[in-house]
Amino acid sequence: MIQRRSRDVPSLVAKAREGDARSVARLISLVENDDPALPEVAAAMASHAGRAQVVGLTGAPGVGKSTTTNELVRALREAGNRVGVLAVDPSSPFTGGAILGDRIRMQDHTADSGVYIRSMSSRGQLGGLSAATPQAVRVLEGAGCDVILVETVGVGQAEVEIASLADTTLVLLAPGMGDAIQAVKAGVLEIADVFVINKADRPGADATYRDIQGMLALGERGPGEWRPQVVRAVAVKNEGIDDVVAAVGKHREWLESTGNLRRRREQRAAAEISALALGTLRARMGDLRGGAALPALAARVADGTIDPHAAAAELLAGL
Repeated sequence: MIQRRSRDVPSLVAKAREGDARSVARLISLVENDDPALPEVAAAMASHAGRAQVVGLTGAPGVGKSTTTNELVRALREAGNRVGVLAVDPSSPFTGGAILGDRIRMQDHTADSGVYIRSMSSRGQLGGLSAATPQAVRVLEGAGCDVILVETVGVGQAEVEIASLADTTLVLLAPGMGDAIQAVKAGVLEIADVFVINKADRPGADATYRDIQGMLALGERGPGEWRPQVVRAVAVKNEGIDDVVAAVGKHREWLESTGNLRRRREQRAAAEISALALGTLRARMGDLRGGAALPALAARVADGTIDPHAAAAELLAGL
């Protein structure tokens, strides 16, 4: 079965390049399942990398990430872009299952061949993304997407992993979800390239706008550094979405003119390489001496016959 899948990779990639949604789905499934054919998939997609604009959307649950993503897809399609969406949903720490409900809010685009939407379970991964998300982005790039929207789980202030994946990060806020003190807390607000105050027709929207602008005024920036844009929107009414697209475009222009786009993508590649290398090391440690090496060392550390640093050195020496 594995060999058959491996032989299918060239045809899957060719069909994905032609816009075949089933082939794209199968390739991403290979990525999610860490299939033995994955290196072949990555090699086939390598020459197509770096051509898509990757836009991340994050924020607390309930701020309207899925609805905003849905309307961004609409605006980007009207501009003639081929769009890919990766919507990451939380998985249960008990059963491992996930509802994958973001796609429900994006059914307007299911019949559009120029849009590919994939829901992914976080599978317990912290940081708001799935471990497979970076390689899934590469599949969508290889499939010819012009813009890839990555919607994170939405877990709160520590959800910052998206900043290392996206070219542009949108942080969505909503009135009534915190005061000025909340606005200046460290964490997810520091990764924003564009702030989107969604549900801006609600009471408190002006106060939220002032809080964010005040927070930005406190920051120190050198000449030519990017100052995050603050945009108001009511995604459910398709209001302000053009302003969001314009802000993303402005950030893209700044990235290209300053060379930061190249630097961000090199940092993204470095993080992906490190993650793959660490995954290989963990697998080798698990296989070492039939998987008995680590438990044996752990028992010795627990008994006090060896310290953790020495145990780690011994484990690595056996690789």
